[in-house]
Amino acid sequence: MIPRALTDKAQFLLTKFPMVSISGPRQSGKTTFSKLFASDYQYVNLELLDSRALAQNDPRSFLERYQNRVILDEVQNVPDLFSYLQVFTDERNRTGEYVLTGSQNFLLMQKITQSLAGRVALLTLLPFSYFELLDKPPIDEFIFKGGYPRLIQKEISPDDFFPTYIQTYIERDVRQLIQVQNLSLFQNFLYLMAGRAGQVFNASSIANDLGVNSQTIEAWTSVLEASYILFRLPPYYKNFNKRITKAPKVYFYDTGLLCYLLGIRTEAEIQLHFAKGAIFENLVILEVMKMH
Repeated sequence: MIPRALTDKAQFLLTKFPMVSISGPRQSGKTTFSKLFASDYQYVNLELLDSRALAQNDPRSFLERYQNRVILDEVQNVPDLFSYLQVFTDERNRTGEYVLTGSQNFLLMQKITQSLAGRVALLTLLPFSYFELLDKPPIDEFIFKGGYPRLIQKEISPDDFFPTYIQTYIERDVRQLIQVQNLSLFQNFLYLMAGRAGQVFNASSIANDLGVNSQTIEAWTSVLEASYILFRLPPYYKNFNKRITKAPKVYFYDTGLLCYLLGIRTEAEIQLHFAKGAIFENLVILEVMKMH
């Protein structure tokens, strides 16, 4: 098992807050990481129907049964549980009582911000950084494959991993978060955003390319951000107002996914690709983010 750089921070926060929440992209290793840094905690998966039924039908009994060092996985499946978590952790006044994880980040964060503000420490687990890998591959190979744990540890080809990832995860989140009438148009938007990685975000320009309005582009971009597919990085200026008003740049949370969306099918193609500079810039930004 590859140690994660976030481990020490997570263990420290367990001594300060009643709960620690682990969010991040699908398949970034959140469940494995939770079991790693909270190895002596009881694990409860609310994806299992019997555990979910108990939590839904009698949340009070559920939290009386599972208390004091418990990992609650897929906790967003039981929305009513968050209000009870607020009351019970306030009454018990213990630190490190629960670790909360879930694969549907938007729903998880929505419930946390509504009910658990001030009671939960928030951590984001991204795919492996280059410096976390014990056996470091050539840099072009790492850029091409990316850092998703399953792809690396099971030695899955990007051509086999990413089509499934896009189909089963991105489209599932899209359908859940917004009503997209034309899913193929949204997928074209995703590929178009890959072509603009490392560039200044311009919603109007993208909207013109796709034949939709800029409000739609803003909404679709927010979905990709909520799903940890990409993010917008604000510019840095000495003048603080400019940091707020100037347009951000777009980057992807994984270079392997970015390469796949750009049509790169071998690592050798990176050196000949028009976006090789932007891809490398994306990698550097990610590595800095993961170190902090």
